[in-house]
Parts: sequence; structure tokens; C-alpha cells
Amino acid sequence: MRALTEQDIRGSFVNCSKGEAKRLTVPRDLAEQPWEDLDFLGWRDPGAPDRSYLVSEQGDGLTGVTLRFQQGRRGFFQRSMCALCLTTHPRGGVALMTARKPGRAGRDGNSVGLYMCTDLACSLYLRGRRTSQSGARFEESLTLEEQVARTLGNLSAFLAKLTS
Repeated sequence: MRALTEQDIRGSFVNCSKGEAKRLTVPRDLAEQPWEDLDFLGWRDPGAPDRSYLVSEQGDGLTGVTLRFQQGRRGFFQRSMCALCLTTHPRGGVALMTARKPGRAGRDGNSVGLYMCTDLACSLYLRGRRTSQSGARFEESLTLEEQVARTLGNLSAFLAKLTS
């Protein structure tokens, strides 16, 4: 992913107003992000524990979405799998992230959801730069490039469902 500026990020959101995009919390460490290892930028709002944000390159532009989720209350031995990167996590490492649809549909309460890593670090899990609390990912026969393509395809399908 190419390096993004705060202005790029704020201008990319499709499911919130310009005023909301102006007020949302953008990561302070944009210059230190591992851009070469990221397929999308995702972060949690430090001031709102149930809110996250995701920005992805889609076609010729950027698509940013605000996401909400409820902290998981699963048991110690239960695991969940992220639908984007297929990484498994124990105890709340994956949650149903919901995004309000843009425009009238969103104002009417319509949303789209997908189970995702709550830290939105899918790109880093794929590349082995971060490990889940379970300590490992399932071994796959796909190459890293194929895994990245699958993850981006899953993300694109989610964003297409959101904006349709």
C-alpha cells in the first residue's frame, strides 16, 4: 500500500459525513507505518473502544469506512477466524465488524458486517510480522501473493456489498 496522509485518510470515508470524518481519530504514527507490508490501513479508535476504521485502495482511489463492533465474550478455549485473512484468534481477537451503508440506506439503519481481526492487522498476520495469541496460523499451500490476493478479494467484496 502507498503511504497515506491524514488528508488522504479523512477524504476517503464513504459511510460518514465530512464533519464526522474531520473529527475521527487518525493514527499519529502514519510516518512509522510499515506501508510496504500493508494491504490496507486499519486502526481502532483509542477514545471509543467499539469503533474502528479501515482505508483501502480500491480501483483508482481510496475507500474508507467506519466500523463498529462489540467486544467478544467468548470462553477461554473458543476461537474465531477472521473472514479477511483467515487467521484464528482466541478470546475476542475476532469480532463482527459492522459498517453503516452510505447515504439514505445507512440513515435508515442498514449495515453490512464481516468477522475481522479486532486489531485489523491482517496484512501483518499474513506476512508473519505479527502473531495471534494462539501463536500460529494454519499452514496453507497458497503462496503469500495468493493469500494477499484472497484477502484483498474478501475485502473488496465486503466494500462492494457496503456501497451497493
